[in-house]
Amino acid sequence: MTGDHLPAGSTGRPHVVVVGAGFGGLTATQSLRHAPVDVTVVDRRNYHLFQPLLYQVATAGLSPADIAAPIRGILGSQRNATVLLGKVTDIDRASRAILLDTQQRVPFDYLVVATGARHAYFGRDEWADVAPGLKKIEDATSIRRRLLLAFEQAETIADAVEQRRLLSFVVVGGGPTGVELAGAIAELAKKALAKDFRRIDPRSAHVILIEAGPRLLSAFPESLSAKAKRALENLGVEVLLGQAVSACDAGGVTVGNHRIEARTIVWGAGVAASAAAKWLKAAHDRVGRVEVSPDLSLPGSCEIFVIGDTAKVVDAAGKPVPGIAPAAKQQGRYVAQVINARVRSRAAPPPFRYRHLGNLATIGRKAAVVDFGRLRLSGQIAWLLWGMAHLFFLIGFRNRFAVLIDWLWSYITYGRGSRLIVGSNHQAQPIGVDRGRQA
Repeated sequence: MTGDHLPAGSTGRPHVVVVGAGFGGLTATQSLRHAPVDVTVVDRRNYHLFQPLLYQVATAGLSPADIAAPIRGILGSQRNATVLLGKVTDIDRASRAILLDTQQRVPFDYLVVATGARHAYFGRDEWADVAPGLKKIEDATSIRRRLLLAFEQAETIADAVEQRRLLSFVVVGGGPTGVELAGAIAELAKKALAKDFRRIDPRSAHVILIEAGPRLLSAFPESLSAKAKRALENLGVEVLLGQAVSACDAGGVTVGNHRIEARTIVWGAGVAASAAAKWLKAAHDRVGRVEVSPDLSLPGSCEIFVIGDTAKVVDAAGKPVPGIAPAAKQQGRYVAQVINARVRSRAAPPPFRYRHLGNLATIGRKAAVVDFGRLRLSGQIAWLLWGMAHLFFLIGFRNRFAVLIDWLWSYITYGRGSRLIVGSNHQAQPIGVDRGRQA
């Protein structure tokens, strides 16, 4: 496969290609603003997404535009940066070029691979159709559609058994995504939609959170995990611990020998790295994260760097660095320092060292848990800190202002301003309706 070469720039300076405009890739690019290099950012989508708030799009709290910003707009003032929309299909290490789905090649002198992660179903990929995960805007709007349609469908049928299935919502996975989703779904049902229907009572909705491990939020101290569990239960969420899902279909899930009937299932139980290890033909761990050197370069190819959820990076204690935004940003900034030092013929910085800034998770209105090491908080103060941290990391004043206004409105009124059902007709049809007869 050869294809056409895309120009690397006419300045004669080293060409840095950054694959992925997530937290790591975008930070690496911006940190190279003043370096004597040309940077090309390649992404299959034209926007940077603030994934930590994606669950609020899925539960009708925010609009997609509130947590995303065009990559070209973010980098518009960076004169040495070019943005290229395209999907990477392979990486030619020998000739130093990436291959795109358009059959084109983009040559590089330095390559930064920051392609993130995808959903993992532990070998049961067939579950993806009935239990979507939450990684993209399309995932969030699809889940929002499923959630809102469940209430609409329950309103239109008289069968009490089917109504219970429609008003049962299962979230699989007790990490931050699962905990935040379960709390937000419970609040959506018991507060935002409480007065909107006439035949059903949305407050009767049953939200079940299933975690295979012994506790929620395993990365947090046990005391905060317990507080998160109590906060969810106070919202009416049923929490099942130490029980793994053994079967999953459009009608519900099986946990051990127990069948849970539910028409809406959301997956938040695991992630796997992108296909970067396959492209690079590199050593990787069981979830596909590429093994990297202390300077985050690929062993044997010092001009290629792998960061973020795509890389297996360990801290000073030998523990894997968590796949969170601050970690990816630190890695992106570090790789930019390494590249800048090399092109300027300066001494290389010391090996990458991760600085853990803390863990945060919210559990609905005025409830959150925050772990800053010696400082551990829960309740309303933690919720305020969680909100401020997320506003700080959002890209752009417009997004921060929009999210702040939406949050204030929701806090005062208990309302959800983005309750739009969008999507194609084949995604979750009303029970008993013949698709072929729909307009």
